[in-house]
Amino acid sequence: MENQINIQYRFLSLQELDLQFLKTFNRYQVTNKVWYRDGQQYNIKEDYFVEEWNEEKKIQVIQTLQNCLKVGGAVIGAYHQDDVVGFANIENQFFGSNSQYLELPYIHVSNEFRQYGIGKKLFHLCKEKAKQMGAKKLYIAAHPSIETQYFYQSVGCTYADEIHQKIYEKEPLDIQLEISL
Repeated sequence: MENQINIQYRFLSLQELDLQFLKTFNRYQVTNKVWYRDGQQYNIKEDYFVEEWNEEKKIQVIQTLQNCLKVGGAVIGAYHQDDVVGFANIENQFFGSNSQYLELPYIHVSNEFRQYGIGKKLFHLCKEKAKQMGAKKLYIAAHPSIETQYFYQSVGCTYADEIHQKIYEKEPLDIQLEISL
């Protein structure tokens, strides 16, 4: 579907991540069902909630992305005309028993631009960049909504072999995933 709209992807500089970076970005998601861990297995249950980023949250995200770049990480933007319609980032801190992981903390597509393949393209670009940075695997603490989990399954992610405790503790309901590079 992506060929129906013109999307430009690029790795961003610190100067491009000003406080207006997400001005038109629409982080809106209605969740009706989520995945959850029950012992050693995962199940789906009803759980209704809505997530929407206000201006304060957008600024927090921008500051996190700025910090990511300052320590050698990468941020990728997806643009439709001059508007940011998707973004993702890779942190530059290796972890795991063999320092095999880099984290993919953010990958988001603006609500009205979903289902055009933008998330998959961002994910592919992140995989390539993380591999160039020396990672063997990407680590993702993924939103538990069934839509998000189906996305990660569709791009080949599996449950993480190792759980990064600090990342897990930030949002214990997230599903810890990985993908080999």
